[in-house]
Amino acid sequence: MSRLFNQPVSESSGHAAQLYAGIKAAVGLVPNAYVNIGSNSPIALETLLNIDGALKKGTLGAKEGEVVKLVVSQAAECDYCLAAHTLIGKKTGLSKEDVLAIRHGTPSSEARLDALANFTRELISTKGTLSNAAFENIKVAGFSDTQIVEIVLAITSITFTNLFNRINDTVVDFPPAD
Repeated sequence: MSRLFNQPVSESSGHAAQLYAGIKAAVGLVPNAYVNIGSNSPIALETLLNIDGALKKGTLGAKEGEVVKLVVSQAAECDYCLAAHTLIGKKTGLSKEDVLAIRHGTPSSEARLDALANFTRELISTKGTLSNAAFENIKVAGFSDTQIVEIVLAITSITFTNLFNRINDTVVDFPPAD
């Protein structure tokens, strides 16, 4: 059960209602996390949507973005985001086995995605300047400087939703993650 204020989509008005209409038009429903964020701060929801919209225009790619979001969500142990991004990851072409491997730090079927997962994992779990080895490994895997910056933006986006859902205890409206 949600801990923070939660207003049903049908009772929303103003900025939140406009945002929900756009989400529903794009994906067919308004996920609980978005409803809960928008119920409390339409500006926060708008900012999150703008970040994710910018990422879609970037060079990272949907599958790569989901790898980042799976790694961060696993580290945060956010059941909501793990469920959502397991489903979305599969829609981007990740197999069930690859999703699990990426989440748990074991080799997947794609070395490039493993390099991305390892880079993300090291970036979020260490302090100070990132190691030269981690930086070199992501570059050797073929990621550009632009993509490295977009990885950081993807981490920013998913960190916000992980933290929000952990505070709120958002009701999961996706199939549970494996």
